[in-house]
Amino acid sequence: MANYKRIFIDGYSYFITIVTHQRNPILIANIDLLRESFRVSKRKYLYKIEAIVILPEHIHMIITPDVSNDYPKIIRAIKYHFSKHLEPKYYEHMEQSKSRWKRGLKPIWQKRYYEHTIRDEKDYLEKMEYIKYNPMKHELVKDIQHWKYSSFV
Repeated sequence: MANYKRIFIDGYSYFITIVTHQRNPILIANIDLLRESFRVSKRKYLYKIEAIVILPEHIHMIITPDVSNDYPKIIRAIKYHFSKHLEPKYYEHMEQSKSRWKRGLKPIWQKRYYEHTIRDEKDYLEKMEYIKYNPMKHELVKDIQHWKYSSFV
């Protein structure tokens, strides 16, 4: 197993990517639940969403937590609330490993997520552009103004 080392520096922003289990396209179909999951996390933790885009099977966002050590907890809270309240019809057909099944895990999210500590303004702007144009990259829309699941619209 890889040895992941996360960087925790107060005042920094983090580019985060969260992906569903086996890229199951359930997020847009459950956008209200996902929004509620974010609201629940914001009641527990102080952070600002600088930019976000929701695609059918993954999320890209830049967040700035008041306390840097909170960002893993923020992601855990979002994933937990969403998983707890998602209707089984969206995941009961999904395959998963025996070890995940034995631990009672639902096949909703990939276990890990991608995190990148934003180091400077150039890095910040590059990640903003990546988030903004991601729906076009995945050929979901031809014009970003037509993707309503984004903070850029």
